Amino acid sequence: MNQAARPEKSRQRNRPLTIGTVTIEPGQRRSIDLEVGRLYTHSPTTMPVQVVCGKRAGPVLFVSAAIHGDELNGVEIIRRLLKLKEMDKLRGSLIAVPIVNLHGFIHTSRYLPDRRDLNRSFPGSEKGSLAARVAHLFMREIVSQATHGIDLHTGAIHRANLPQIRADLDNPDTLAMAKAFGTPVILNAALRDGSLRAAAMDKAIPMLLYEAGEALRLDELSIRGGVEGVLRVMRLLGMLSNKRRKPPPEPIMARSSSWVRAPQSGLFLAKVALGERVSKEQTVLGEVSDPFGEQAAEIRAPFSGIVIGRLNLPLVNEGDAVYHIARFWRTDLAAERWEDYQESFENGDMPD
Repeated sequence: MNQAARPEKSRQRNRPLTIGTVTIEPGQRRSIDLEVGRLYTHSPTTMPVQVVCGKRAGPVLFVSAAIHGDELNGVEIIRRLLKLKEMDKLRGSLIAVPIVNLHGFIHTSRYLPDRRDLNRSFPGSEKGSLAARVAHLFMREIVSQATHGIDLHTGAIHRANLPQIRADLDNPDTLAMAKAFGTPVILNAALRDGSLRAAAMDKAIPMLLYEAGEALRLDELSIRGGVEGVLRVMRLLGMLSNKRRKPPPEPIMARSSSWVRAPQSGLFLAKVALGERVSKEQTVLGEVSDPFGEQAAEIRAPFSGIVIGRLNLPLVNEGDAVYHIARFWRTDLAAERWEDYQESFENGDMPD
């Protein structure tokens, strides 16, 4: 049976979970400092984990954030999620890891001290680089215990992303989770070697990647959308009671997406916002000009679609990525979904 699409309520007692040296029994909630290693000062470093182990059996969902240490929205999403009273009635178990890359988080850096990208280091190795060892620990202690996963991200530094889900939409379980999450658009994203998503799929664990907002910034709409999205997935899986809420509109699936790049170096003046609909060769996305305004180059949309990512830094070099545009069969519907999404959270359609 498709567990993501057809959850079954169980009255069986849940099983305990052991993470590191700590065992969490059914009905317990525990915070765990999972030791990652030591600094060169000999001070220990830990990965904070909180486990909510429901009394009744059900799926085991891990929700992770700050795999890139400068991506902060996910940390706040998990903090708010764990405060909700609904967690007291959980079926199955929630494993919440708000800061996976502690080294990067402390230094407000995307990377680990060895300059490796943790999300290109999975499944890792017990005897490899620092990134490989952190990845190996996360796979062994967290992912190996889970039946489903959600990884929370933002755009890179100076780049903002429209709230979106990236997933393998050819997998029926993952597709059902992606639709339930409720972002206005979802992308059928290829698996990248070394990513957490690829490592989880190798273990047959359906997993979503939520992208929203910008590195080193907290964005309220992205946070509220993330909390509500995780709750919707948990209800789909039967981990929480299905409240009688109006279901989110059917998301629009992107066929593909591409970055538009700066034609020259200079000052970048953006003219189109996230979520806006653009038309091939007609929409002027922005302009790149030299400091004197003597040489200015327009950037026009190379194809029709919706803006799902944008550079916020006005200083660019030739070839820098400035706009991320997704292609849809119906760009009008995609733009409409984004407007509805904004309105729903601005009107307080969100648990406290």
